[in-house]
Amino acid sequence: MDPDAAGAAHLASAREGTPAGPAGAHVPVLLERVLALLAPAVGGHPAVVVDATVGLGGHSEALLRAHPQLTLVGLDRDPLALERSRDRLAPFAARLHLVHAVYDQMPRVLAGLGIPGVDGVLFDLGVSSMQLDLPERGFAYARDAPLDMRMDPTTGPTAEQVVNGYPVADLARVLREYGEEHFAVRIARAIGRARAVTPVRSTEQLADLVRSAIPAAARRAGGHPAKRTFQALRIEVNGELDALRTAMPAALQALLVGGRIVVLSYQSLEDRIVKQSLASLATDTTPPGLPVTLPGSGPQLRLLGRGGERASAAEIAANPRAASVRLRAAERIRRTA
Repeated sequence: MDPDAAGAAHLASAREGTPAGPAGAHVPVLLERVLALLAPAVGGHPAVVVDATVGLGGHSEALLRAHPQLTLVGLDRDPLALERSRDRLAPFAARLHLVHAVYDQMPRVLAGLGIPGVDGVLFDLGVSSMQLDLPERGFAYARDAPLDMRMDPTTGPTAEQVVNGYPVADLARVLREYGEEHFAVRIARAIGRARAVTPVRSTEQLADLVRSAIPAAARRAGGHPAKRTFQALRIEVNGELDALRTAMPAALQALLVGGRIVVLSYQSLEDRIVKQSLASLATDTTPPGLPVTLPGSGPQLRLLGRGGERASAAEIAANPRAASVRLRAAERIRRTA
């Protein structure tokens, strides 16, 4: 992978890496750590795990192999990812439910399967390596392709429609809020001027526009100048943060006592939502000053680990797309009445 493609992969939140090797097999990020965290909740007894972002099925395959009594519900919004994971997970078909759905639809999916609660939930957020590696999907700024960026190419607006259709002020807001882009207004105005002449239709066009809009001094530091713009557009096109804000409480509600949740995120906006969702249920809500915890006010979750865990240097060397990962996990210790 060339440096620009690697940078695109890191900052587009790649879920599964593709280290060099004879088979070119997709290697899930932090696989051993994910297995170790979920094992106490799912090992040695019939259990249900939801892989909310099944992708190419790497984490799911390892879980199904490790736990013969496990039933796995795999969700993904990308029909091609589901097709490929179905092939990969075919040996476990009797213990597998694959569903075309965004993770915020988890309650509906579980209700439809007649599953009242689960023992484990895994989120591996962001765009998968398959989506990055297919140029026609338009996620990577290092390759020229149509501006698409839809994780589900069967529905919703494309990045091209956002870039050419949003008012300049709204475009600047998207870049500022979802890309944390310091030069959001300059970039949005540059796009506005360019599209008034001819529509912006390709990743190369957009990357060149962003590069020209950013001051030369800023272009020399911090990686590819278009990385934050591409991240922001991808999040907007796919409604990623809104879906995550809905999905996290739903996933935690589905967890049985003793159940565990593991979340891999790859940029600060995702990680902040995850951190706040877990912290809200890991806190004693007894009013300050009372000498004892009020009934029903104790923590519902126990946080596992300190802060957002990162991949080791060895894993990053073998799998560069693990460079930006943050892992957070928790165990349900109590349910509200």
